[in-house]
Amino acid sequence: MITPENKRKILQIVNVFETGTPDGKYDGLVIFADGKNNSRQITYGRSQTTEQGNLKSLIELYIQNDGFFKNEFAVFVNKIGKTPLVDNIDFKSLLRRAAREDILMREAQDEFFDTVYYLPAFQFFEGNGFTLPLSLLVIYDSYIHSGSVLGFLRNRFSETPPVRGGDEKAWIKAYTNVRHEWLKNNKKKVLQSTIYRTQCFLNQFKNDNWLLDTKVIANGVTVN
Repeated sequence: MITPENKRKILQIVNVFETGTPDGKYDGLVIFADGKNNSRQITYGRSQTTEQGNLKSLIELYIQNDGFFKNEFAVFVNKIGKTPLVDNIDFKSLLRRAAREDILMREAQDEFFDTVYYLPAFQFFEGNGFTLPLSLLVIYDSYIHSGSVLGFLRNRFSETPPVRGGDEKAWIKAYTNVRHEWLKNNKKKVLQSTIYRTQCFLNQFKNDNWLLDTKVIANGVTVN
């Protein structure tokens, strides 16, 4: 059973991976060359969503929720993901201001990351018979970082999920190991630099911290 305390800790660990702090940086905005054909794109928010990914959905939700800056965002919303805004100073400033000055943007981000990433991850977790908090952390992180539990990585190991009679810990370890190797040897340098995520999970396996009931050091930050 996943408790509210388990969920809070899982979110905090992933927030650290994304923005360096357990609470997440709602105004966090960075530029990575990890878009289509290695193009530069905005990455934004508490758990970081991308300009070419789901940023438009977040802004649409904020406008729908009657955010203070909704009219300013209306100018940009239909361009997001179609016309590059990575060098648009006004848009980037607006994103930061909204998160800093309007609680509705922070609330929209909480709702957005829960709906778009956590709930699908939890459905995969529950639907495949997983039960342990560390398993959910591994799965949720894969959804945040890659959009899903990646099928081509699942094809690289023979373990079956618990719903099909497999061993939960063995499956999670196998998925983490192949994901770790994929990140470490990836052609994209930006992905190579993210192996601290899977290394954190490998450390939890060694510590037998499947219940996440002891402290987790996530990329140098302690989450209790």
